[in-house]
Amino acid sequence: MKPLKYIAHYPEHIQTQAAELINKGQLGDYLTRNYPDQHQIQNDKALYNYVNDLKNQYMRKISTLSQVSYNAKDKILKNALGTHTYQSRVQGSKLKAHNSIAVASLFKEAPPEFLRMIVVHELAHFKEKAHNKAFYQLCCHMEPSYHQFELDMRLWLHWREHLLT
Repeated sequence: MKPLKYIAHYPEHIQTQAAELINKGQLGDYLTRNYPDQHQIQNDKALYNYVNDLKNQYMRKISTLSQVSYNAKDKILKNALGTHTYQSRVQGSKLKAHNSIAVASLFKEAPPEFLRMIVVHELAHFKEKAHNKAFYQLCCHMEPSYHQFELDMRLWLHWREHLLT
């Protein structure tokens, strides 16, 4: 069996449970039972509105988002599932911020919980740059099931990869 690259950093007992689901052919059943729906956010404008609504609900003080889009070039972006950028530029006597988020295009086909998890993760980076305790607390504040969704999203990536091979 191929190594489980998307969950390689998880504890061994979780990797073992995942491997058992995969070996028994039950991973797809587990995922479709727990995440039966696919979200309807299929274009950049809808994604911008979705992300902006979350930002306004939880992080009103961060600057306006300049751009939010699906990245159609890569299915997985630079070994990441989403990216965020933030720049401050001087324009005349004012400081202008440019904040943007790109989400891997494969999340057009994802359950809504996985898209939300990616968006929450990228939004949290605007306040906390590093993956530290404060970062994950913020993620859990915006999405209480953040850690479960992250694990299941990684299992979903394995399942998709297995279906394509």
